[in-house]
Amino acid sequence: MRVMKWSMIALAVAAGTSQLAIASSQDESKGFVEDSKLNVKTRMLYFSRDFRNAPAGDQSRAEETGLGFHGTFESGFTQGTVGVGVDAIGLLGVKVDSGKGRAGTGLFPTGSDGRSEDDYSKGYGAVKFRISDTVLKYGGQYTAMPVFATDDSRLLPEVAEGFLLTSKEIKGLELNAGHFTRLDAQAASYKDSIGGLNDAREKRPGLTEANVFGGTYAITDSLSTTLYYSRVEDHFRKWYGNVNWALPISDKQGLVFDFNIYDTKSIGENRTGAFVKKADGTNELDNIAASLSAAYNIGAHTFTLAYQKVSGDGDYAYGVDGGGTVFLANSIARSDFNAEDEKSWQARYDLNFAEYGIPGLTFMTRYARGTGATTRTTDDGKEWERDIDVKYVLQSGPAKDLSLRVRQATYRSADGVYYGSNSIDELRLIVEYPLSIL
Repeated sequence: MRVMKWSMIALAVAAGTSQLAIASSQDESKGFVEDSKLNVKTRMLYFSRDFRNAPAGDQSRAEETGLGFHGTFESGFTQGTVGVGVDAIGLLGVKVDSGKGRAGTGLFPTGSDGRSEDDYSKGYGAVKFRISDTVLKYGGQYTAMPVFATDDSRLLPEVAEGFLLTSKEIKGLELNAGHFTRLDAQAASYKDSIGGLNDAREKRPGLTEANVFGGTYAITDSLSTTLYYSRVEDHFRKWYGNVNWALPISDKQGLVFDFNIYDTKSIGENRTGAFVKKADGTNELDNIAASLSAAYNIGAHTFTLAYQKVSGDGDYAYGVDGGGTVFLANSIARSDFNAEDEKSWQARYDLNFAEYGIPGLTFMTRYARGTGATTRTTDDGKEWERDIDVKYVLQSGPAKDLSLRVRQATYRSADGVYYGSNSIDELRLIVEYPLSIL
């Protein structure tokens, strides 16, 4: 599930026309050391889930607090026709508060005794090459492609390992091609932890190989389109398409329309764990998940309506290809509204207090409801979710860019649409401080 959603207003692509660049990024390289960047971000996260109406004997609450350190080093590129550089990622998670009866938030690895581990760490390196405005990178890295996107919704982010080629030779056009062989979970420090976790029902294989390619093209300053393809070995292949259109009305008013669609089909037997209901007993995925949203912005206010539908065989499946690989409008804090046959809608309101003299303060609330979901227990599952998000970022002073955030989610379903409890109240308190050292 994505932590940073595909923001409607932010998606308005402000790229230029499709003309060849006069001077490339490599031409303007200052050098390996001169362009280097070293950043450290700390994140304090309190996470609680109240499993309301939990059956007797089941865990009724998960509640933990952790402190995460996220360090990234990005060198510049050496000068010349082919620039060479290196990147590095260092991650450390420290348990601040937990308990055996309160573990299971996904902030920390869990030991054999059922308790969260006191700390965990992981490190990655990557080498990169640049010719003109094309970069080839191999090693540990974050990805944000709609068919292979790492997630950052807990204490530490997921990290993928492999090759990624990114080309921006033409203004307004970005092309990507990648080959990945490893994906590490947020709350784990061992190889291929995504999808490889076992539960009581089945063993699910992790990532062995994923190949992706595609790109985004800004047709005009206000209209962009995206197309991607991926093939995840032993799991599925996906096509993804997006059209984003920003329509200015005046200096302080505008509309943004955003359309997303996934076409997913199993490669052999469905091994993702996603539910499929077929009369012949087979479980191959073959579905389409699509969403359409419209956002109206007037001054400090943004009003958004969205509709989403899953059709065909099976849930929209993701995870083994990255926990963020769900660029759908109704993938929100708790649920993705991505069950087989499910139809869902969302109403959302955003407020930017900068218009009222408080820059850095934002507010968001939304309500989403899904119906018609096909699950293991019903052919007409229903679910709803209500979210509230308040964030403040300090604008000046010694603690400039320190952010304080409160995220609250209420989820209800009587039909077992979402895994786990049907009735959950969730709260996250997040303090982040990014520090630029170089």
